[in-house]
Amino acid sequence: MFQDITLQEFFEKQRKGELTAIDVRSPKEFHEGTIPGSINIPVFTDDERAEVGTLYKQVGKQTAKKRGLEIMSAKLPDFVNKFEQIDTPKVVFCWRGGMRSRAAATFTDFMGMDINRLQGGIRSYRRWVVNELEKAAFPPDIVVLNGNTGTGKTKILHRLWEKGYPVIDLEGMAGHRGSIFGHIGVEPANQKKFDSRLVHAIHQYWDEPFVLVEGESKRIGKVSIPSFLYEKKEQSVQLFIDLPMEQRIQNILDDYQPWNHPDAFMEAYSHIQKRIHTPVAKQIEDDLRKGHYNDAFRQLLDYYYDPRYQHTTEKYTADQIKQINAANLDEATTRIEHAISAMYPKKAASFK
Repeated sequence: MFQDITLQEFFEKQRKGELTAIDVRSPKEFHEGTIPGSINIPVFTDDERAEVGTLYKQVGKQTAKKRGLEIMSAKLPDFVNKFEQIDTPKVVFCWRGGMRSRAAATFTDFMGMDINRLQGGIRSYRRWVVNELEKAAFPPDIVVLNGNTGTGKTKILHRLWEKGYPVIDLEGMAGHRGSIFGHIGVEPANQKKFDSRLVHAIHQYWDEPFVLVEGESKRIGKVSIPSFLYEKKEQSVQLFIDLPMEQRIQNILDDYQPWNHPDAFMEAYSHIQKRIHTPVAKQIEDDLRKGHYNDAFRQLLDYYYDPRYQHTTEKYTADQIKQINAANLDEATTRIEHAISAMYPKKAASFK
């Protein structure tokens, strides 16, 4: 008979790679938020879940359970086959550790598989995430990569992460690049997804002397950075990257590839057009429509992003700021590594 395991037991096994976490909720529920690292093998499709739920509310629990059993029985061979293709021990969960995870565990246990069920389901996991964020604690220093739009902060973060530096990619967790065009070509996360990703990153880097992040507003797309982390970030060392204008424009074009989403860029631009002096705003609009993206972004930097960024930098004190002047991303990355080595010589010696 399968056994229930606690969230703590689940985390310990997951950290050691001793289990595969399987979310048996519907695809829509899984997409809205799950435990990071989980896979989705749903008991019901979205439509089937809606049908069973309606029966539960309008007719009764027993009728809903019978209909659920009918649906599950028809797809049982395929369901079990998907589980059989997973070699590691399995832990299943649904919303509350209720009927769906019980059914999945029962059937797969009957087939002789190594199966457990997460006690309390994903609801218990969500409570844990909220509690962790309410603790409002993160011991490591924060080192912030800052700089004008187009200075390649995200690319540099990724390069440093590949070398083994402790990095929390807030934009990556949010599924948003942080600008008015930041949602284009990516899938924005909701707050639940962001919170889960952030809590796991906090635990991963808890004992590090420092963590690198990118300079962000408190709100990134659809999500908000917790106040304790945002405030700590604002009080931390800011490595201000300065690159030539041409390099910045090229970085933007490489990242956004606006020619693949021309309508989306026009729509996003309409939200800020009134904030730009009329003749310039009209020229930017014309350049975007004609695909003259180099010219459009040059003027966006000159007349919109750079003035706004200059205003935000005035809140930092002189002793917070370390200037990183470079000709390109390679040079900027190297100079940032040198700055980190000076700040944390023992830790820096361990990087590739």
